[in-house]
Amino acid sequence: MRRFLSKDCGRWVLLYLFLVLCILPGVAGASFTIEDEKKLGREFNEKLKTGQFLVQNEQANSYLTRLGERVLAVGEKAPFDFQFFIIRSSAINAFATPGGYVYVNQGLINLVENEAELAGVLAHEIAHVNGRHIAELVDRSTKLSISTLAAVLAGAFLGGGGDLTSAVATFSTAAATALSLQYSREHEEAADRTGLAYLVAAGYDGKSMLDFLKIMRRFEFYSNTIPSYFLTHPGTDERSHYIDALLQTKYQRGGGADDILGELKRIQVLLLLDSKAPDAGLAYFQKELKEHPEDPNLLYGLAVTEDRLGMTREALEHFRKALSLAPDDPDILRDLGIVLFKLGQFDDAARNLRRAVALRENDLDSNLYLGKTLAAIGDVSGALLLYKKMEAKRPDDPEILYDLAMLYGKTERAGDSHFYFGRYFKMKGKTDSALFHLNAALKDIPPGDPKWSAIKKEIDSLSPKGRPEGVSPKPPEKERNQRG
Repeated sequence: MRRFLSKDCGRWVLLYLFLVLCILPGVAGASFTIEDEKKLGREFNEKLKTGQFLVQNEQANSYLTRLGERVLAVGEKAPFDFQFFIIRSSAINAFATPGGYVYVNQGLINLVENEAELAGVLAHEIAHVNGRHIAELVDRSTKLSISTLAAVLAGAFLGGGGDLTSAVATFSTAAATALSLQYSREHEEAADRTGLAYLVAAGYDGKSMLDFLKIMRRFEFYSNTIPSYFLTHPGTDERSHYIDALLQTKYQRGGGADDILGELKRIQVLLLLDSKAPDAGLAYFQKELKEHPEDPNLLYGLAVTEDRLGMTREALEHFRKALSLAPDDPDILRDLGIVLFKLGQFDDAARNLRRAVALRENDLDSNLYLGKTLAAIGDVSGALLLYKKMEAKRPDDPEILYDLAMLYGKTERAGDSHFYFGRYFKMKGKTDSALFHLNAALKDIPPGDPKWSAIKKEIDSLSPKGRPEGVSPKPPEKERNQRG
């Protein structure tokens, strides 16, 4: 599969060291303790979240976490709660920070050819954390020119972009190499040796670690771009020889798996859908399907892209073809059901969405649209049952609150309808409208009902008097058109 790859060469280790200096002043000259590592890891992670560097795709993040936990389960680990994240960047890179935080770029995930290669990358990064290699790097960092490093990276990280800025891309290669060498040599060999042991023990083919290094070398050869992974993990040729030697001696038997969780291709498609404009995605999936016309993942990606572009007829055709090749795929069933719902084909929508929920019962969108579909075909009690289950898991989701308000309105339970409208408008920051509905609910629900206290509490949280002075609440029929 051809990948979308940019030419940005982020120097995440450099960025990390800059944050060390900002967050833990003076730590470079002192012993870097376990507690220091945990604090720095948290602070670094918060910076990435604030800067919107992290991918928010729940399915992709869950997959990476499960893969990382599989590797973690086979060996000793440092006293950290490991966490795994996907960086919103097409650069080919992965890195770990103190405290058990492991990051992998979208570009690297889209480059690997099988799950074992990605597991090998995680195993290598986990080995760095367990070996506390970065702590050693911090202890040595007083040898660097901190003032120059801080000036460049302040603009890069605090600039607010999703990718690293040109300030980092133009930073002196010589300086980057000088820093990286302190991280490599001894550390890289130890991380490869330990990581390879983790990888094999987790059931994967150890050769995949070597295969991935070769893939990156091929990419560099054809693109004239140095993958960022080479900058933060230098000495790749030496690493290849060392890993090959281990495979020929200690791990001769081989026989490990390439895929165990079995979801990598779908995750790659989801990341492409998240990161690429629909027009670019359409061209990509069409091209790939010429070579692989029976690939359900590519068909799924094409159908989702066509739906986003308003190509509904084409989307339905490709969703159905994908489903014929993978009849128990919950993603295909869900998204086909959603398209059918939007077209008003409620019976077909309900059939597909029910199957999707049966296969993945906690999928929010499957449940949400099944509830909408049941309401559309008149099964209000079934819809309410689904929505109450969703509310228990996501009590502050505005869409769930709004739909519950509408459903209770259809059952002529005005008090409950007003209650959920009140909570919905509170979530939307429309205090006056929220108080209108909550006060109306208070009149319809008797004081002995447990819900009465909950309504009173909501009213008190918005206004001690129940309604701001001098403000006239809007009637509900006008507000129902202001959703969103």
